[in-house]
Amino acid sequence: MPLPVQAEWQPGYYRFATAPLGALRRQVTGPAGSTDESYHLRVTAAGASLTAVSALGLQRGIATFRQVLERQPRGWRAQYCDIRDWPRFKWRGLLIDAARHFLPVAVIKRNLDGMAAVKLNVLHWHLSDDQGFRVESRLFPRLNQASTDGLFYTRAQVREVLAYAAARGIRVVPEFDMPSHTTSWIVAYPRLASVDSAYAPYTLWRTTNVAIDPTRRSTYAFVDSLLTEMTALFPDPYFHTGGDENDGRQWRRTPRIVAFMRAHKQVKADGVTPDKHLLQLYFSQKVDSLVRRHGKIMIGWDEILGPGLPHDVVVQSWRGAKAMAQTVQQGHPALLSAGYYLDLNYSAATYYTADPHAGVPDSLRTRVLGGEAAMWGEYADSVVYDSRVWPRAAAVAERLWSPAAATQDVPDMYRRLAAVSDELEGLGLRHRRTPAILLRQMAAPYPAALPALQTLAAVVEPVKEYKRNFQGFKYTTETLYNRLVDAAPAESDVARRFGATVDSLMAAQPVLTSLVPTVAPMPLTPVARGQLARLQKQVQQWQQASAALTPLFVVAPNLGEYAPLATQLATVATLCQQRLAQLASGQPVLPAWQTEAKLQLDAAQKPAGQAELAIVKAARRLAGL
Repeated sequence: MPLPVQAEWQPGYYRFATAPLGALRRQVTGPAGSTDESYHLRVTAAGASLTAVSALGLQRGIATFRQVLERQPRGWRAQYCDIRDWPRFKWRGLLIDAARHFLPVAVIKRNLDGMAAVKLNVLHWHLSDDQGFRVESRLFPRLNQASTDGLFYTRAQVREVLAYAAARGIRVVPEFDMPSHTTSWIVAYPRLASVDSAYAPYTLWRTTNVAIDPTRRSTYAFVDSLLTEMTALFPDPYFHTGGDENDGRQWRRTPRIVAFMRAHKQVKADGVTPDKHLLQLYFSQKVDSLVRRHGKIMIGWDEILGPGLPHDVVVQSWRGAKAMAQTVQQGHPALLSAGYYLDLNYSAATYYTADPHAGVPDSLRTRVLGGEAAMWGEYADSVVYDSRVWPRAAAVAERLWSPAAATQDVPDMYRRLAAVSDELEGLGLRHRRTPAILLRQMAAPYPAALPALQTLAAVVEPVKEYKRNFQGFKYTTETLYNRLVDAAPAESDVARRFGATVDSLMAAQPVLTSLVPTVAPMPLTPVARGQLARLQKQVQQWQQASAALTPLFVVAPNLGEYAPLATQLATVATLCQQRLAQLASGQPVLPAWQTEAKLQLDAAQKPAGQAELAIVKAARRLAGL
């Protein structure tokens, strides 16, 4: 984020006569291999200096220096500052899922640029899943052929990404998920299967509940050979083996595996019922021994945790604070991803207030390495990926870099997030450009409606969590992400600002109803009148956009599924206009009006095309509901 918390700012600016980064004096006072990321940045009338104890510290300081720069007509200037800065957590990651949708190297690179700009330092590269195995394997070439689209990274491309990341102070930790999320493995090599079934390449997004067989020696021989190849390619000391979302149904339904579980006392307290968790723990321990033999430290998701797992194995939590507490209490290093799932389409404020230390006893907090934002790829192909990651990932980055107290000022976080979003766009990320291009393509049959379509898209968000799976549209690996739901922002800035203005206006006004007619209306202050005028202008724009979209829906049938959202926008705008008129004239809210407004707003909240209006909650508050 632009303004590090550990900073002191002075009035005034220093002007650069030459390129700004060339004018920065760098000093390295420690070993080049140090992982210390602290730095001291000072800008005065005499010039700018950056001091660090490592090359990493220099990179972090330069990232901050870029954020204090301003381009002027005759060059650059930097605000005077004296910043001593350092990270709160040493592990600050972004999970990029290239398994479900293959992401070209160019996409990975520009997201690495974004990571460096906000001081994220670990790329968690999710490289295999049910839909595909994305790294060239010379030992098991059929793995690459089993991907639904046949796309994968060559060894040369992997090395290219590794070098690009290293140059920006970012480590790369690969993930090859097992024993579940391995349908692509079994398609390629059926001998790995837990059941005697044939599998075709998996083209859907829901979890398959397919798992490789953990009872055969041949399975571990395969895993060992694969690790031999992949650990040699990825130099980082950590190696992620997944371990999540295996419900054990295939294991429990296979007599041979059930017999194995009972023979190895992998049963529940009754001594008979097979316990899939104990078998998974057995698998995790075996895989850990293989990872360790190749000189790596294993990372896995929550499900790998259990008695007997070596204490240096890192457990990454997608289940939340309780799982984090269990991890550190059992002596393991922990990473938090729960609360940072960007694909759930929550607000930046939601991610900003999540904390890796939540629920962890003070005495065990040193075992928390940090956290990772996670962008799973079911509903984000290479075209829209940037817009689903940025700028919200920057809120996670600040949460992992800055002191816990930084979360106290969420409005200021949004102010700075807007500046970061500008910077990221300048670095080449396409989180703004691509949605704009998609909207122009949608409006091509009737270009005059483009401004109205942009207005609608700006107040629409994809449905939250995993609801997109269950709203009448079948997604497959062949689905194109070029609909309005894909161009809509994960978080609507327009809706957020509208809601903030509504809250500010309502906080200054008494709630007047016809039941309290003796209460005199409070005259509007100049500030309130300005807020009221801005809201009235906004709702008028929504009404006009709703009407202007009708011809586009006629000539662009693919957009027809979103006609209900345009109608809902008109309804909400009309209700807001009525309420604003009441506030302007000091009229009380009639209960009958509120009852009708509630019914209409309830209807307006219903999604269409896996998208929903983001302004309904603010409209409810404006209506006093």
